[in-house]
Amino acid sequence: MSLLDKLTLDDLDADQRQLAECIGLEAYKKLLKNYAGSAIRVRMPKRITIPVRNMEIKNKFNGGNYGKLAREYDLSEDSIRKIVSSEIKRIKYAPLDGQISLFDKK
Repeated sequence: MSLLDKLTLDDLDADQRQLAECIGLEAYKKLLKNYAGSAIRVRMPKRITIPVRNMEIKNKFNGGNYGKLAREYDLSEDSIRKIVSSEIKRIKYAPLDGQISLFDKK
């Protein structure tokens, strides 16, 4: 058994105790084992969730609701256009309902 295994919350100073209480003592010990002495940068939730936000925007995009999405996500319409650029191509070139493609195999 290592000294780290014997560590309790009472052994920690206020800052380290607050961190250990936030993530749990076992996770805190794992953090120590892997990153002790390193500077760890914890990103803001708004920044780390950008891929999730962009996927939501793409899923809600209907081909013309730029303004609505911009207001909903507090972004500019130009930002929405950049996010949905791949969706615009998909919508633009998608076959109409019932339309048969020359490349369909039957």
